[in-house]
Amino acid sequence: MVPAEGGRGDAAGDGGGFLLLRPPESGSVRKQGCDPFAQTQRSKLQHRRARINQQINKEMRMRAGAENLFKATSNHKVKETVALELSYVNSNLQLLKEELEELNSCVDVYQNDSESISVPMIPLGLKETKEMDLMAPLKDLICEHYGEDGISFEKEIKELMELRQAMRTPSRNEAGLELLMEYYNQLYFLDNRFFPPNKNLGVFFHWYDSLTGVPSHQRALAFEKGSVLFNIGALHTQIGARQDRTTLQGVDRAIDAFQKAAGAFNYLKENFSNAPSLDMSTASLNMLVRLMIAQVQECVFEKVTLTSAQNDFFTQLQIAQEAARVEEVYSLVHQTMTQAHVKDYVPFSWATMVHVKSEHFKALSHYYAAVALCDCPCKAHLKKAIMRHEEAMRIHSLCKILRKMDILQEVLSLAHKRSLSKYSEIDHEEDFFETGDAPDIHPKTNQRPEIKSPNFSQVKVTDIFHRLGPLSVFSAKNKWHPARQVHLARGENGFGLTLRGDSPVLIAGVIPGGCASADRRPAALSSGGALLKNNKENSRKNLMNSKSASTLLAWSKKSKRSKSSTYSLPFTTVGDESMY
Repeated sequence: MVPAEGGRGDAAGDGGGFLLLRPPESGSVRKQGCDPFAQTQRSKLQHRRARINQQINKEMRMRAGAENLFKATSNHKVKETVALELSYVNSNLQLLKEELEELNSCVDVYQNDSESISVPMIPLGLKETKEMDLMAPLKDLICEHYGEDGISFEKEIKELMELRQAMRTPSRNEAGLELLMEYYNQLYFLDNRFFPPNKNLGVFFHWYDSLTGVPSHQRALAFEKGSVLFNIGALHTQIGARQDRTTLQGVDRAIDAFQKAAGAFNYLKENFSNAPSLDMSTASLNMLVRLMIAQVQECVFEKVTLTSAQNDFFTQLQIAQEAARVEEVYSLVHQTMTQAHVKDYVPFSWATMVHVKSEHFKALSHYYAAVALCDCPCKAHLKKAIMRHEEAMRIHSLCKILRKMDILQEVLSLAHKRSLSKYSEIDHEEDFFETGDAPDIHPKTNQRPEIKSPNFSQVKVTDIFHRLGPLSVFSAKNKWHPARQVHLARGENGFGLTLRGDSPVLIAGVIPGGCASADRRPAALSSGGALLKNNKENSRKNLMNSKSASTLLAWSKKSKRSKSSTYSLPFTTVGDESMY
């Protein structure tokens, strides 16, 4: 056990607790990027979410049972008792929902803990999942489908299960992202190896909704892939929220993280459908993409303020237009959050914060316009800025959860005081209420946000079950016969076979009249291997234009040819076509 350094704002990982380091010779899957023992504010919050998810799952099962009993019974007293029980269960579910919403609103836990003051961002918590035991179903399928001894693949199955367990608690850094990407890429191989198109593996993938905690399960591996992809996007939001945006490097990192989060959610929206959980529905993902884009635009505004000369006329107007652009995109997000299919799902604190930011940046656009003008019209812009600041503070005060968020309240208060101070400097004779109304600032930005789709190829993985053979041949979609051996005696012209390939060796053709043509049934031998039928290789013509072709799948590496006149397959592997 070694202590992990840093707190929730450290650059390398979450830290704040102890990480268990296993020796490399233990044979377990790598745990880099996994922090199951890290005692950080973020991990504690995630553990509370997991506990609430389990309680919601329990209450929902009780409610389902009570509802079934209520429908089935005709006894009046029983109905009254069940109705009373349902009222208790629904009350408990409502309390759990409110508690989970409060956890989802704890965005300050994910922010940077430096002394500098920044407007807080909205990150997402990770989707929780239940543990899975894949040992029995995978061993059975390896035995039934591939004809291999499932026990000999226990090490690979354990490695896959350890990888899945590790990706449930990824660290909040690049190593955590790579861990999720590694598991996501392994699911490609798992899908092709063990999920036939017309047969179920017999396992359920259980995941909890990231915002409501409602459990969902499906047999389809696509649900597992989609949930992991959602967590990749969610982890990007947490990485973006933790950056110190008072520095240029921190702003650039935040922009990159939120753009990649938008790309992950957009990829999920475009490539996965019929999701059983609301957080992966089209409406929710569309909202999340827009939210991430708005947060990118906010970071762009901060970048402009960091890199621009504050006393330059054109720079001040540019900052005003950037602020107006941020207000515009947050207004769009707020409209999305108040739509029918999203309004009851999104935490109230999220919608309120988005509304507050919209008013806040509207006020900032008028403030910077006033500073740029520095004459009579600027007083009108300052008046509008102060009014917008006060409206942002009023909306902020309506949300109990946001009132507890000291950072946001301090940012709003400082901006309001700055506008009041600026107004007092130029307030000589004219009355505040006699000032004319200022026109809105035209929104404009010099850096439009990008939606960066996930780059899955950046994390290279090796198929855990590569010992089963090449994926193009040994996949779940191919049909197999039971394994058997074929013994051939060498004739005057050899065995009458044309072989090609290397691991596995394929029979390209059978010579008519040769000793091999006496038994045209194809064979496959790989130490308990299975026989493939309907393989595309069977369509390849042999060198003698034979109309009948067979496919031989052999797994032994190069071996010396026996001097005996009788050979037992598998044959020696060859790189090019050879005749035997």
